[in-house]
Amino acid sequence: MIVDLSELVFADASLMLDLAMLARRLRAHGQAIRLRGAQPQIRTLIELVGLHRLPGVKLEGPAQVVA
Repeated sequence: MIVDLSELVFADASLMLDLAMLARRLRAHGQAIRLRGAQPQIRTLIELVGLHRLPGVKLEGPAQVVA
């Protein structure tokens, strides 16, 4: 499953928990979650809570800047 975070400008711990639970459920079915395009502040939060280190979670490149 791909979760596009490119439009997200604010997130808190509850979103990180929801994403962790989703990753756990997907992993139980042999699938993974790919977090794509996180803004710098969201990426920092993901890294601070360690979401990107969970099995079945892949944090992909930064959000693209739209001119």
